This record gives sequence, C-alpha cells and structure tokens, in this order.
Amino acid sequence: MDGRMALPRDFRRAPCPRMSEQYGMPGMIGGGMAWEGSTRRSRLPKNWAQICKRIKRRDGYRCTMIYEVGGRCTQAGTDVDHIVPGDDHGDDNLRLLCRWCHARKSGQEGASAAARNRVSTQRPSSTHPALED
Repeated sequence: MDGRMALPRDFRRAPCPRMSEQYGMPGMIGGGMAWEGSTRRSRLPKNWAQICKRIKRRDGYRCTMIYEVGGRCTQAGTDVDHIVPGDDHGDDNLRLLCRWCHARKSGQEGASAAARNRVSTQRPSSTHPALED
C-alpha cells in the first residue's frame, strides 16, 4: 500500500466531519492548528486577510479537496491552504479547504517532515566474519 487512506465507496457523498468520527479521527475537528512555538503566523504577509478573502471568493467558498477515490469535498471552505508548504503566498499556491481536509493535509505533511528528520535506529548490516577478507 502506498500510504493513502483506504475509504469506502460512499466517501464522496459523506461530509468530512462525519467521516472523521466514523473512521476514528476525532481529534481532527476543533483541535485547531499547532501555532504554539511556530513562526508560520509571523511569516504571513501583512495583507493576509485580503488574500484570504480573494481566495475564498475565487474558490466559491467551498472546499477544493479532490479525494483519491474521486469526487470533491462538499463542505464549506474555511481555511486558506498553501498547496506547497512554505512562504509562497501567490494565488496559484493557495486554495480553500474545509477544516477537516486542512487538518488532514497538514497532519500528513507534519508526519512526513518528522519521518525525514527521524534518526535511524537500524543497525548497519554486517557480513559474516568468515566472509570478510
């Protein structure tokens, strides 16, 4: 399996919050973003509120997440998301997501970053002493 979450066929019709409860992800809703200790907020441009209004209007105030099984999320968009994480605040790198989809995407990105920074505890493979020259 390639790490994608396996979901039932009716996933396209179900709203995101119900899916979070049904599939055991209750901490995704209402938990908020992990801003403590982060410099992300201070790196946002001064006109971030205006940028958010523009992106919400452009995306029709609806979540733009397209699921791997097909179909688009049916929830109202609440969070402006950077498609590629970082400090590129251009319109082509921003999209509107619902809270659930944004938390899920951010969680996956955080887990990937943690995995990249994790120190390997695997022992180096050694050859049998009789095979060494």
